[in-house]
Amino acid sequence: MLYTVGEMAKASGIPASTLRYYDKEGLLPFVERSSGGIRMFTHRDYEWLKVIECLKQSGLSIKDIRQFIQMARQGDESLVQRLELFRARRDAVKEQMETMRETLELLEFKCWYYEQAVEDGTEENVRSLPPDEIPEAYQNIQKKMKNIHPDGGD
Repeated sequence: MLYTVGEMAKASGIPASTLRYYDKEGLLPFVERSSGGIRMFTHRDYEWLKVIECLKQSGLSIKDIRQFIQMARQGDESLVQRLELFRARRDAVKEQMETMRETLELLEFKCWYYEQAVEDGTEENVRSLPPDEIPEAYQNIQKKMKNIHPDGGD
């Protein structure tokens, strides 16, 4: 079955303007055109778009995605390079996730902190709490906030 840009945009959740941009940037060399020049997508193109979006979401540039497409078009001779690319992206995403987890922990702590301050009508009560009276879920982040040198050094 063939899909127009609009139909593929709806099916993939990728705006039609983005699909046109991808085509202009050389990311869709596999998409065929009708005799009238209209882009015609297949289910296989949908799969490619999902991989392109994955790479984009992982932080890969359009230029690097274009290079990946070129590698894929080379066939089996580029399998090792493509594997290396996906491993590198996976590792980068894991690092981003860890950073985001730490960010979420701090946000959770600060939400608790300000909820307590609002409830008490002052920040002073929560600021002066001894460490063991802070909920256990927030004790580590609170320690990190107070400790300039996590290794205990000066």
